[in-house]
Parts: sequence; structure tokens; C-alpha cells
Amino acid sequence: QLQLVESGGGLVQPGGSLRLSCAASEFTLDYYSIGWVRQAPGKEREGVSCTSPSGDRTNYPDSLKDRFTIDRDNAKRTVYLQMNSLKPEDTAVYYCAALKGRCSSRLEEYEYWGQGTQVTVSS
Repeated sequence: QLQLVESGGGLVQPGGSLRLSCAASEFTLDYYSIGWVRQAPGKEREGVSCTSPSGDRTNYPDSLKDRFTIDRDNAKRTVYLQMNSLKPEDTAVYYCAALKGRCSSRLEEYEYWGQGTQVTVSS
């Protein structure tokens, strides 16, 4: 079973940057789209970004595409989320999730999930 482990979260001031990592243990990521999903307290989960298995296609909500960048290194079995110009409203637990095949906007289609990493944007 594919296991995903997120890292890189923490406390950052508004306007700062963080780079999250999602590492897969043992199994190749070559056949999986990887999405980043966040959940703020009291709010529903929100898809942040997704990268296709080869990395040639990426998806972002319009509200985030100028600040967030997803990329992947399949040789290292790792997917990254670079977050710039962070705002307090970006505060959430960030999860990575895997789906065999194409990216999907339906979060329930993602089969494997990490445990999440907390991102807090505050002065």
C-alpha cells in the first residue's frame, strides 16, 4: 500500500514562503497523480494543486496559481509544493493524496492520503 509522508510545514510570517514535501515510501509514484489538499479549522477540505503522473500537467485554483507551484521528482518519489507570498488565510493542515491516473477535482477519488503537515501564517 502506498504511504505518503508530508513535511515542511511550520510557522511563517505573512509574505513568507514555505516548501512542502510529500514523500512516498517504497512504491513508485510514476502512475499516480498527486494532489495537495488543505483544511482550515471549521472549513471543508480544499484542493490546492495537482500534478499528473509525469508532471507534464498541473492544476491550480485561480486564486492560488500565482503563488503556489507544484512539482515532482519521481526518481526521489517526492512531490513538492512551493508556497510564496503566504497569507493568514493560507493557514491550514496540508495533505498530499495520490490517485492512479489523471488528476481529479473530486477529493473522494484520491485513494491514499498522508497524515498532514500544519502551516500557520501569522505575525
